[in-house]
Amino acid sequence: MSTKAKVSAELTAVQAALGAEHAAVYGYGVVGGHIREGRRTEVRAAYDAHRARRDEMARAVRDLDGKPEPAAAAYALPFTVTDSESAVRLAAELEDRVAGVYSDLVRAAEGDRRQAAAQALREAAVRAVRWRGESVAFPGLAERSATSTASATPTT
Repeated sequence: MSTKAKVSAELTAVQAALGAEHAAVYGYGVVGGHIREGRRTEVRAAYDAHRARRDEMARAVRDLDGKPEPAAAAYALPFTVTDSESAVRLAAELEDRVAGVYSDLVRAAEGDRRQAAAQALREAAVRAVRWRGESVAFPGLAERSATSTASATPTT
């Protein structure tokens, strides 16, 4: 693979990670509106972590001479969130989708960016386990076979 193609693949993966982080930030806003009081600290921590990763991915896009894709005004959720139980399921789903996108970035990147992507994948997998109460064998991979997209879909 040529250097130009490699940079292009990496930029595509970084843009996808940025998109997943935009969707996660949006999704955690929904989760926060429905979660029971005792788990609001977890929601705030996850929300803040995804905002920080979103900003990191926007910088990475610029570092690769790209233009960061802006967040959509709204995103289609995979199911309706009406209570704390469905909010917890959404949080786990968001983390699974983020992990899937970061697994692509691990594959596409090298050096520090690859290490950061692996760390982000691990963090998303750990949060998913905390929300779900159980783990999967290969975070970021098993979930991808069940869904055709790794991030929430912007609504139009």
